[in-house]
Amino acid sequence: MKPKTLGVFAAVVGLAAFFYVVSSTPREVAMLLVNGTVYTLDPNNTVAQAVAIRGDRIVGVGTTDELKRRYHAETMVDLQGKAVMPGFIDGHAHVLNEGSRLHNLDVTGAVSQEQVLSMVAKRVSESRPGQWIIGRGWDQNMWAVKQFPTHESLDRVSPNNPVLLRRIDGHAMWVNRNAMELAGITDTSTEPEGGRVYRDAHGNPTGVFVDNAMDLINKVVPELSDQEIEQRIKMAMGECARLGLTEVHDMGVDLQVIRVYKRLIDKGECPVRIYAAIGDPGETWSYYMLHGREVGYGNGMLTVRALKLYIDGALGSRGAALIDAYTDDPGNRGLTVMGEADIENFCRQALNHGFQVCVHAIGDRGSHIVLNEYEKALHELPKDVLSPRWRIEHAQVLLQSDMPRFMQLGVLPSMQPTHATSDMYWAEARLGSERIKGAYAWRSLLQTGSMIIAGSDFPIEGVNPLWGFYAAFTRRDKDGYPQDGWYPEQKMTRDEAIRSFTTWAAYGAFEENLKGTIEAEKWADLTVLSEDIMRVSPMEVLNTNVEMTIVGGKVVYVKPAVPNP
Repeated sequence: MKPKTLGVFAAVVGLAAFFYVVSSTPREVAMLLVNGTVYTLDPNNTVAQAVAIRGDRIVGVGTTDELKRRYHAETMVDLQGKAVMPGFIDGHAHVLNEGSRLHNLDVTGAVSQEQVLSMVAKRVSESRPGQWIIGRGWDQNMWAVKQFPTHESLDRVSPNNPVLLRRIDGHAMWVNRNAMELAGITDTSTEPEGGRVYRDAHGNPTGVFVDNAMDLINKVVPELSDQEIEQRIKMAMGECARLGLTEVHDMGVDLQVIRVYKRLIDKGECPVRIYAAIGDPGETWSYYMLHGREVGYGNGMLTVRALKLYIDGALGSRGAALIDAYTDDPGNRGLTVMGEADIENFCRQALNHGFQVCVHAIGDRGSHIVLNEYEKALHELPKDVLSPRWRIEHAQVLLQSDMPRFMQLGVLPSMQPTHATSDMYWAEARLGSERIKGAYAWRSLLQTGSMIIAGSDFPIEGVNPLWGFYAAFTRRDKDGYPQDGWYPEQKMTRDEAIRSFTTWAAYGAFEENLKGTIEAEKWADLTVLSEDIMRVSPMEVLNTNVEMTIVGGKVVYVKPAVPNP
């Protein structure tokens, strides 16, 4: 062999040996999860056994033997067959409101007005005179007498303390006379546009204020300090991490809340990612139109690139805007809380500044108005411009003719599966037997090619994403009723349900290249479960526990060990 040829041969052999050594030498990683059932939700729907994490990223996915051979881990976790999912995402929630629910008086689940009054009386006994009693969660649909309550009953248990109790949906409030007096409410007070003040036969306010009318009371409620907001947000985010959430789409933040989020992130005290939608079309929106959107603050922990608007109220308080009157309230078509011209104006502003628009729309009239305004604005987009992924939040009651428009316009329905199973006991009475067929219509939307962003709308529903996952593929309540599901033809499959809380929710936040599946180079956001929710019985899904929550490679929750007896 000639010297030159020999030299080339030696170089090739040496290079091959180098790559062999590099490829066969275990590389350092921070964490290796092994012996699990890893649902990657990648394009091939691969089910793996192990995940390797370095820094805040996934660097390897495969079999346990393969990854043990390839990587040397500082920490190795034997999952003992437990299921691993891409980190759960709540696509529509209210973090500060959940923290306030945990901090304030929580009357959720009260089965009678008397039970609520008893809870208020107890809180009054623990408070100083004049101190506001603030709470949330009442739902007259759960009571024997289903009419709205009045201030007189609250006056009896709280004569010296102003009381404000928000309805479960957040779109109505019940107050006592003391609160109305502080707000200057009299029989001559006028209703604001998009709001309703309930009155008795003599025209006197009864103490129930709906949608924009709530501002008449809100203006005199003491504002929270940064410290009070931080306390509440930390409570809520701790709960989110414990229940397996790795990101929340926080629908309705202002500059003060954003400031608190940043401070928590800077201190390393924010355990879950926040995708924030601005809920203040005034000062906060003006600030971000001037300074531009914020994407990935604090190594991806906070993004502010969406604007949240409202077109109507809620179905439970009969504020949702319907085309025809409520079946159980003739003459009432609900409320539009924002004019069409305002919606159009904000949509154009958002387009010009690169912001996503997310509009709350519950009724069929509300969604129809929003789709029309979206179509006007989106029609002006050049054909080669990527979709701004505008959303309709809730999309609860839809015209059959509007369902294909979501896909046609590139609009994403953001829906909450547990709303269906909470509302099913009374929703048909509100809507009638025909209109109900277009309500909570997940399958109808999926069949048009749409993907659904799932969430909980907490604190209106519980934080636990497994409840939403269960509701999506069963359409049953937690007692298993009804056996075949409520309007079962609208069920999701389990695969669709899990994607709506992971892959599709990530797409709804422009994060599909960063999270939503378990693949190399994506964020190490993972939820480890005690059971394989893709295979166990429906009721076992409800009994499944979160074993571990990982966000950006950092373990933010571990289920406490059960002490030995």
